[in-house]
Amino acid sequence: MKITLLCIGKTDDKFIQEGIDKYLKRLKHYINFNIIVLPDVKNVKNLSEDQQKDKEAELFNKNIQSTDFVILLDEHGKEFRSIEFSDFLQKKMVASVQHLVFLIGGPYGFADEIKQRSNSLISLSKMTFSHQMVRLFFVEQIYRAFTIMKGEPYHHE
Repeated sequence: MKITLLCIGKTDDKFIQEGIDKYLKRLKHYINFNIIVLPDVKNVKNLSEDQQKDKEAELFNKNIQSTDFVILLDEHGKEFRSIEFSDFLQKKMVASVQHLVFLIGGPYGFADEIKQRSNSLISLSKMTFSHQMVRLFFVEQIYRAFTIMKGEPYHHE
C-alpha cells in the first residue's frame, strides 16, 4: 500500500517542517508515504469562498486517480483513538487498497465535488488547528499507527 497526503500551500514555519521531516524519515521503514504540496490558489481576495474551494478542487482532482481511496481530513469526520486509527489503516492494507490519499483542504474546507469523490472523512480533533500544524500531527499519527501495528514501544496505552 502507498499513502499520500495532498495539501494546499507550503509550510512556512521552519520548526513545523523540521517535525514533518523527522516523521517522514521514520516512516520510510514502514510504508511508502509522501506529501504532495499543491500551490496556493492565486488572487484569493478576488474569489468567494466557494470559488476558492472549486479552484482547490481542480488542484486535488489533478492528483487523484479513479482507483485511489480518498480520505478527507475534515472537522466533521470520524474521530479515532490512535489504536483505532492503526486498525483502520491495517484493514485498508488487508483489503488490498493500493493507494490511500488523504487531503487537507484550504481555509474554507472542501468543495462539494471533493466531498462527493471522497470515500471517508476523518477528524483529527474537534479543535481547529492551522493547516500547517495538521500536517505535522497527521504524519506523526501515521508513524504512531505503524509502530502500533508492529508492536513497538512508541505508543503507550
